[in-house]
Amino acid sequence: MKPMTGTATPTRRALALALAVTCTLGGCTVYDTYEKCGFHGCPGDAQITAEIRSQINQRDGMEPTAITVQTLDHVVYLYGVVSSGLEISDAQSIARSVPGVRQVINSMAITQPR
Repeated sequence: MKPMTGTATPTRRALALALAVTCTLGGCTVYDTYEKCGFHGCPGDAQITAEIRSQINQRDGMEPTAITVQTLDHVVYLYGVVSSGLEISDAQSIARSVPGVRQVINSMAITQPR
């Protein structure tokens, strides 16, 4: 097999670093949740995620496919690249308003205009 050649772009390097840090720091949380709740997650996590997704999909001015929602042990993680700070604020407000949510972790970013 021929080795890959070429250089990584700054964007790819930044994404790789962000992924590595997220996976490294989040690993303990995922393992702790698995130990506490088992393979399928904690009771209620799927319902929390579904409710947040539903509300985001219904909200005018939000791009629902740009936001990823995950729930682990009633902690909601929001990921994605959106077009405005208002979308970030709305997504956080929606997540906080859902019953059973203990905390919201925001990892969203605003896209830069070209």
